[in-house]
Amino acid sequence: MSQQATDAVVVYADYVCPFCYLGYESLDQYQDQREQPVPTDWHPFDLRSRQRRPDGTIDHSVDNGKDEEYYEQAKQNVERLADEYGVEMDEPLKKNVDSYDAQRVAYRVREEHPEQFEQFHRSVFDALWEDDRDIGRQDVLEDLAEAADVPPEVVSETLNDESSAQRLESAFEAAQKQRITGVPTFVYGEHAARGAVPPEQLRRLIEGN
Repeated sequence: MSQQATDAVVVYADYVCPFCYLGYESLDQYQDQREQPVPTDWHPFDLRSRQRRPDGTIDHSVDNGKDEEYYEQAKQNVERLADEYGVEMDEPLKKNVDSYDAQRVAYRVREEHPEQFEQFHRSVFDALWEDDRDIGRQDVLEDLAEAADVPPEVVSETLNDESSAQRLESAFEAAQKQRITGVPTFVYGEHAARGAVPPEQLRRLIEGN
Protein backbone atom coordinates (compact mmCIF):
# COMPACT_ATOMS: atom_id res chain seq x y z
CA MET A 1 0.00 0.00 0.00
CA SER A 2 1.28 3.42 -0.93
CA GLN A 3 0.10 6.12 1.45
CA GLN A 4 1.87 9.39 2.12
CA ALA A 5 3.02 9.93 5.66
CA THR A 6 0.46 11.91 7.58
CA ASP A 7 -0.33 12.97 11.11
CA ALA A 8 -3.93 11.81 10.61
CA VAL A 9 -5.42 8.35 10.74
CA VAL A 10 -7.04 7.74 7.37
CA VAL A 11 -10.22 5.70 7.81
CA TYR A 12 -11.81 4.03 4.81
CA ALA A 13 -15.40 3.25 5.74
CA ASP A 14 -18.95 2.80 4.45
CA TYR A 15 -21.90 3.66 6.67
CA VAL A 16 -23.69 0.37 5.93
CA CYS A 17 -20.75 -1.64 7.26
CA PRO A 18 -21.37 -2.67 10.90
CA PHE A 19 -17.67 -3.30 11.38
CA CYS A 20 -17.00 0.32 10.39
CA TYR A 21 -19.39 1.49 13.09
CA LEU A 22 -17.62 -0.77 15.58
CA GLY A 23 -14.22 0.27 14.27
CA TYR A 24 -14.99 3.89 15.07
CA GLU A 25 -16.04 2.84 18.56
CA SER A 26 -12.67 1.13 18.99
CA LEU A 27 -10.96 4.26 17.68
CA ASP A 28 -12.90 6.36 20.20
CA GLN A 29 -11.77 4.10 23.02
CA TYR A 30 -8.16 4.41 21.88
CA GLN A 31 -8.51 8.20 21.58
CA ASP A 32 -9.86 8.34 25.15
CA GLN A 33 -6.55 6.87 26.35
CA ARG A 34 -4.49 9.66 24.76
CA GLU A 35 -3.71 13.09 26.12
CA GLN A 36 -4.27 14.57 22.66
CA PRO A 37 -6.54 12.93 20.06
CA VAL A 38 -5.11 11.91 16.71
CA PRO A 39 -6.83 13.66 13.78
CA THR A 40 -8.88 11.41 11.52
CA ASP A 41 -9.54 11.65 7.80
CA TRP A 42 -12.51 9.70 6.41
CA HIS A 43 -12.39 8.31 2.88
CA PRO A 44 -15.53 6.73 1.39
CA PHE A 45 -15.83 3.15 0.21
CA ASP A 46 -18.68 1.48 -1.69
CA LEU A 47 -19.85 -1.89 -0.39
CA ARG A 48 -23.04 -1.95 -2.49
CA SER A 49 -21.57 -1.13 -5.90
CA ARG A 50 -22.29 -4.48 -7.54
CA GLN A 51 -25.78 -4.80 -6.07
CA ARG A 52 -27.18 -1.31 -6.64
CA ARG A 53 -30.01 -0.93 -9.12
CA PRO A 54 -30.34 2.35 -11.05
CA ASP A 55 -33.10 3.44 -8.64
CA GLY A 56 -30.81 2.89 -5.65
CA THR A 57 -32.53 -0.25 -4.36
CA ILE A 58 -30.45 -3.31 -3.55
CA ASP A 59 -30.61 -6.36 -5.81
CA HIS A 60 -29.92 -9.36 -3.60
CA SER A 61 -29.96 -11.71 -6.58
CA VAL A 62 -26.57 -10.38 -7.66
CA ASP A 63 -23.78 -12.71 -6.61
CA ASN A 64 -21.48 -10.72 -4.33
CA GLY A 65 -19.56 -13.77 -3.18
CA LYS A 66 -21.30 -13.82 0.20
CA ASP A 67 -23.62 -16.69 1.06
CA GLU A 68 -25.89 -17.24 4.06
CA GLU A 69 -23.07 -18.89 5.98
CA TYR A 70 -20.99 -15.73 5.52
CA TYR A 71 -23.77 -13.51 6.81
CA GLU A 72 -24.42 -15.74 9.79
CA GLN A 73 -20.74 -15.65 10.70
CA ALA A 74 -20.67 -11.87 10.19
CA LYS A 75 -23.71 -11.51 12.45
CA GLN A 76 -22.01 -13.49 15.19
CA ASN A 77 -18.82 -11.45 14.86
CA VAL A 78 -20.73 -8.17 15.02
CA GLU A 79 -22.60 -9.28 18.13
CA ARG A 80 -19.35 -10.42 19.77
CA LEU A 81 -17.56 -7.15 19.05
CA ALA A 82 -20.54 -5.05 20.10
CA ASP A 83 -20.51 -6.84 23.43
CA GLU A 84 -16.71 -6.47 23.71
CA TYR A 85 -16.83 -2.73 22.99
CA GLY A 86 -19.95 -2.13 25.09
CA VAL A 87 -22.07 -0.96 22.15
CA GLU A 88 -25.83 -1.41 21.77
CA MET A 89 -26.89 -1.85 18.14
CA ASP A 90 -30.41 -2.00 16.78
CA GLU A 91 -29.43 -5.08 14.74
CA PRO A 92 -26.15 -6.55 13.54
CA LEU A 93 -26.68 -6.30 9.77
CA LYS A 94 -28.52 -3.89 7.44
CA LYS A 95 -28.85 -5.55 4.05
CA ASN A 96 -31.49 -3.27 2.51
CA VAL A 97 -30.05 0.17 3.22
CA ASP A 98 -27.88 1.97 0.69
CA SER A 99 -25.42 4.62 1.82
CA TYR A 100 -24.67 6.14 -1.58
CA ASP A 101 -26.57 9.40 -1.05
CA ALA A 102 -25.38 9.66 2.55
CA GLN A 103 -21.80 9.40 1.33
CA ARG A 104 -22.43 12.00 -1.38
CA VAL A 105 -23.69 14.42 1.26
CA ALA A 106 -20.94 13.58 3.74
CA TYR A 107 -18.29 14.13 1.09
CA ARG A 108 -19.75 17.57 0.32
CA VAL A 109 -19.97 18.45 4.02
CA ARG A 110 -16.34 17.44 4.49
CA GLU A 111 -15.32 19.76 1.65
CA GLU A 112 -17.52 22.77 2.40
CA HIS A 113 -18.30 22.55 6.13
CA PRO A 114 -15.25 20.84 7.66
CA GLU A 115 -15.93 22.05 11.20
CA GLN A 116 -19.33 20.35 11.17
CA PHE A 117 -18.21 17.26 9.31
CA GLU A 118 -17.28 15.00 12.21
CA GLN A 119 -20.59 15.51 13.99
CA PHE A 120 -22.57 14.89 10.81
CA HIS A 121 -20.42 11.92 9.83
CA ARG A 122 -20.80 10.16 13.13
CA SER A 123 -24.49 10.97 13.36
CA VAL A 124 -25.08 9.06 10.11
CA PHE A 125 -23.55 5.95 11.68
CA ASP A 126 -25.60 6.44 14.85
CA ALA A 127 -28.84 7.01 12.94
CA LEU A 128 -28.45 3.73 11.09
CA TRP A 129 -27.00 1.43 13.73
CA GLU A 130 -28.55 2.81 16.91
CA ASP A 131 -31.83 4.39 15.77
CA ASP A 132 -32.72 2.18 12.78
CA ARG A 133 -33.23 5.17 10.48
CA ASP A 134 -32.89 4.79 6.72
CA ILE A 135 -29.90 6.94 5.85
CA GLY A 136 -30.80 6.63 2.18
CA ARG A 137 -33.77 8.97 2.75
CA GLN A 138 -33.33 12.66 1.99
CA ASP A 139 -35.46 13.77 4.93
CA VAL A 140 -33.33 11.75 7.34
CA LEU A 141 -30.15 13.29 5.96
CA GLU A 142 -31.69 16.74 6.25
CA ASP A 143 -32.53 16.09 9.91
CA LEU A 144 -28.98 14.94 10.59
CA ALA A 145 -27.51 17.91 8.74
CA GLU A 146 -29.62 20.40 10.70
CA ALA A 147 -28.68 18.74 14.01
CA ALA A 148 -25.00 19.10 13.05
CA ASP A 149 -25.43 22.80 12.19
CA VAL A 150 -25.07 22.08 8.48
CA PRO A 151 -27.55 24.05 6.35
CA PRO A 152 -30.19 21.42 5.47
CA GLU A 153 -30.37 22.72 1.91
CA VAL A 154 -26.88 21.26 1.43
CA VAL A 155 -28.56 17.86 1.24
CA SER A 156 -30.98 18.71 -1.58
CA GLU A 157 -28.34 20.73 -3.43
CA THR A 158 -25.94 17.79 -3.27
CA LEU A 159 -28.46 15.17 -4.34
CA ASN A 160 -29.57 17.34 -7.27
CA ASP A 161 -25.99 17.93 -8.37
CA GLU A 162 -24.68 15.17 -10.61
CA SER A 163 -21.12 16.34 -10.06
CA SER A 164 -21.40 15.21 -6.41
CA ALA A 165 -21.87 11.64 -7.65
CA GLN A 166 -18.89 12.03 -9.95
CA ARG A 167 -16.70 13.25 -7.09
CA LEU A 168 -17.80 10.34 -4.93
CA GLU A 169 -17.07 7.85 -7.71
CA SER A 170 -13.60 9.38 -8.03
CA ALA A 171 -13.10 8.85 -4.29
CA PHE A 172 -14.15 5.20 -4.65
CA GLU A 173 -11.65 4.80 -7.48
CA ALA A 174 -8.93 6.40 -5.36
CA ALA A 175 -9.58 3.81 -2.64
CA GLN A 176 -9.17 1.03 -5.20
CA LYS A 177 -5.88 2.53 -6.36
CA GLN A 178 -4.71 2.45 -2.75
CA ARG A 179 -5.58 -1.28 -2.79
CA ILE A 180 -8.33 -0.93 -0.23
CA THR A 181 -10.38 -4.10 -0.61
CA GLY A 182 -12.48 -4.03 2.54
CA VAL A 183 -13.57 -1.80 5.37
CA PRO A 184 -12.92 -0.48 7.84
CA THR A 185 -9.29 0.05 6.94
CA PHE A 186 -7.18 2.31 9.15
CA VAL A 187 -4.07 3.77 7.54
CA TYR A 188 -1.32 5.62 9.36
CA GLY A 189 1.78 6.50 7.40
CA GLU A 190 2.89 3.39 5.53
CA HIS A 191 0.99 0.93 7.70
CA ALA A 192 -2.59 -0.24 7.84
CA ALA A 193 -4.99 -2.31 9.92
CA ARG A 194 -8.18 -3.77 8.50
CA GLY A 195 -11.31 -4.60 10.43
CA ALA A 196 -12.86 -3.46 13.70
CA VAL A 197 -9.57 -4.08 15.44
CA PRO A 198 -9.26 -3.49 19.21
CA PRO A 199 -7.91 -0.22 20.65
CA GLU A 200 -4.59 -1.85 21.48
CA GLN A 201 -3.98 -2.71 17.84
CA LEU A 202 -4.77 0.85 16.83
CA ARG A 203 -2.30 2.06 19.41
CA ARG A 204 0.41 -0.13 17.87
CA LEU A 205 -0.51 1.09 14.39
CA ILE A 206 -0.25 4.75 15.37
CA GLU A 207 2.42 4.73 18.06
CA GLY A 208 4.51 1.89 16.69
CA ASN A 209 4.95 0.01 19.95
